[in-house]
Amino acid sequence: MKKSFEDLVNLSIHLRSPEGCPWDREQTLDTLKSYIIEEAYEVIQAIESGDRDELAEELGDLLFEVLFASRIAEEDGGFGIYDVIDRLHNKLVRRHPHVFGEEKASNAEEAVKRWHSQKLKEKSRKRRLLYIPRTMPSLLRAQRVGEKASQVGFDWSGADEVIAKVREELSELEEEMKNADAAGIEKEWGDLVFSLVNLGRHLKIDAEGAAHKAIDGFIERFGRIEDKAESRGKELSELSLAEMDELWEEVKRDTHNV
Repeated sequence: MKKSFEDLVNLSIHLRSPEGCPWDREQTLDTLKSYIIEEAYEVIQAIESGDRDELAEELGDLLFEVLFASRIAEEDGGFGIYDVIDRLHNKLVRRHPHVFGEEKASNAEEAVKRWHSQKLKEKSRKRRLLYIPRTMPSLLRAQRVGEKASQVGFDWSGADEVIAKVREELSELEEEMKNADAAGIEKEWGDLVFSLVNLGRHLKIDAEGAAHKAIDGFIERFGRIEDKAESRGKELSELSLAEMDELWEEVKRDTHNV
C-alpha cells in the first residue's frame, strides 16, 4: 500500500517527538543546511546517471529535507509544511498569468519573460532580477546571472561577441600578470571565468556540468597514467615531468574516441 503525503508528515512529527529519534530531535535549521545541499547534489547525480530508481529515491530524500525543515520551523512557532505548499501554489498561479490569467505566451521565451516580469513586481529592491544566492556553486551562479540579465535584453548578440570579450579579459589578465599585481590578477582572472561562462551560455553549454565532465576526464586519464606507470614497475613520483607527459599523451591517444 502506497503511503500518502500525510503519512510522511506524521512520520516527521513522530521522529521529532520524545518517543522518536534522539538524532532527529537534535537537528536545527542550521544543522540541516549541509544535508539539504548534499541531497540536492545527489538528485543531480541521479539525473546524470540516468538511473530512474535512484532518482526516485534521491528525490524522496530531498523532499524529506524540505518536510523536516518545515517541521522544525513549525515547532519554533513559524510556518509548517502546509504553509509552504500554500505559498508555492499561490506563487505558481501568480507567475503564470499566461496560463491562469488573460496574458498570452506563444512560446517558452515569452513564458519566461512573463514569469520574471511578475517576479520583479513581487520582490523588494534588494532582491530584484539578479538576486542569486551566493551559496550556489560559482559557475552555476555566474550562468544564472547571465541568463537573468539576458531576459531583460542585457546581453551580447551572439557567441562571436562573447569570444571578443573573452580575448579582452585574457589580455587584461596577462597585463596584470606582467605587473605582478596580486589583487589585479585575481580580479581579471575572475572576469575571464565569468566571460567564459557567458560564452558557454551562448553555446548552450551548462558551465557547471561541463566543468565537472572536464574534471572527471582529467581524473580518469590521470588514473590511467598511474596504471601505466605501475605496469612498468614505477611510482608516479619516480617519473620525470617529461616521462609523465609522454604517458599523458599515450592515454590521450588511447581514450580519444572513448
